[in-house]
Amino acid sequence: MQPLAQSYQVFLVILLSALLMPLQGVQAREPAIDPDEMVAVELATVGINPTTRTPVVLLREPVSGDIVPIAIGVAEARSIMLALHDAEPPRPQTHDLMRDLLGALDARLSRILIDDLRDGTYHGALELAVRGRDGMLLVDSRPSDALALAARTGATILVAPRILISARDLEYEGLDRDQVVTAVGITVVEVTDALREALGLPEEDGVLVSGVRGEAAEQGLAAGDLILSVDDQAPASPMEFLELIRRSAKDEPAVIRYWQDGAEHSLKLDTGVPEIDPDAPGIEL
Repeated sequence: MQPLAQSYQVFLVILLSALLMPLQGVQAREPAIDPDEMVAVELATVGINPTTRTPVVLLREPVSGDIVPIAIGVAEARSIMLALHDAEPPRPQTHDLMRDLLGALDARLSRILIDDLRDGTYHGALELAVRGRDGMLLVDSRPSDALALAARTGATILVAPRILISARDLEYEGLDRDQVVTAVGITVVEVTDALREALGLPEEDGVLVSGVRGEAAEQGLAAGDLILSVDDQAPASPMEFLELIRRSAKDEPAVIRYWQDGAEHSLKLDTGVPEIDPDAPGIEL
């Protein structure tokens, strides 16, 4: 079966190449709104709509401080959670394969757009830089698929303002278990007694850093550290960490106190959407 699986992947690469080649001079899709008028957000986590008990992806919009829920399917929610956990499946699943195909074709996912809401359905697109093509190629996509790819590549996420406004008052809650949250480039999970003992962490409220990229990594925060407070408030769960970042003053950096190598440290972070270099190494557990 292994040769057959490899042949299938090669076939998909060839097929996608054939599909992209005729588009060298064609714009596959026009954005519903000028991207310059859209708002950059950070993919924070997956949650639940408490009324319908269906999954939503939570997007952090730093300027307003809103956490915006967007409805997604169960399969896409699972895919995004795997990416947030930095879990690499033994064989590539759909969004892993899409990422690998883009890399094999020397195409780069630059940005994703969630640019329209029509008849209760969100619309999105992938903005691709394709080898040998002048300018960007915009490819229609379900927002959930686009977000699952962005979670794997670090691509910028842009959302139309009217979509942010329409979703502002929608309710959401965190998952009952296995919650993972990313905010300001820091990914955190709940810290268990076993992890405290293994990592030599203190018996204080906090959340465990499972991954860190961008400015936080540059300042020395690392996977395995325990975040003790954000602006002097202790997060008891990953969702509380997200809430503390959300409430942090917009005109001042957030002060994060953390435990590393047997001592307390602190850093200051801008609460805007962090710039993530997709080629820069991440620090993961």
